[in-house]
Amino acid sequence: MMAIITAEVPQWQATTLAQLVEEKRDAFRVLIATLLSLRTQDKTTHEASGRLFLLADTPEVMVDLPVAVVEKAIYPVGFYTTKAKNIISICRILVDEYDGRTPDDLDELLALPGVGRKTANLVITLGFDKPGICVDTHVHRIANRWGYVATKTPDETELVLRDKLPAEFWIPINDLLVTYGQNLCKPISPFCSKCRLTSYCPRLGVEKHR
Repeated sequence: MMAIITAEVPQWQATTLAQLVEEKRDAFRVLIATLLSLRTQDKTTHEASGRLFLLADTPEVMVDLPVAVVEKAIYPVGFYTTKAKNIISICRILVDEYDGRTPDDLDELLALPGVGRKTANLVITLGFDKPGICVDTHVHRIANRWGYVATKTPDETELVLRDKLPAEFWIPINDLLVTYGQNLCKPISPFCSKCRLTSYCPRLGVEKHR
């Protein structure tokens, strides 16, 4: 199934974070863009990230931006006022405690304002190319739809996948399933008639499909 998805995904536009890493592997940019992506559509994240990084793309520069300037740059991402404050707070911590470096340790990342497991794992995998499993709503939904896991939350799904998923798929699973989930395996009424996985997928929880 992963081989089929890997072959299918290139037909669609890459996610904002994948494009970001393709341009330049920079853990700080991954961290900030991921924060912006929470509860926000990918197109909006892409545009907001672009505007913000034109103003500053290092913590040393960004920490001196007024919060109002950051708010204006990232609007209309979800919870933009809270995210702007968190971004400035994170930059201050990175400058004061890490000499401007983004940490590559899960627990240290989780201690930063507004950073949850999804964000921390994406920084580790995409920012540093180190093993980790990022589980967002798409990965959680599709893994349960396949019957590969039977979990109630993304955090629970991550823990099960860490025990069950072969290591070779840890890093790519998020980008693959996010792209697949955005374009084909949608939350409501997925395009099962167009999916090459229909013979393998039990469609658990799917009440309506196209």
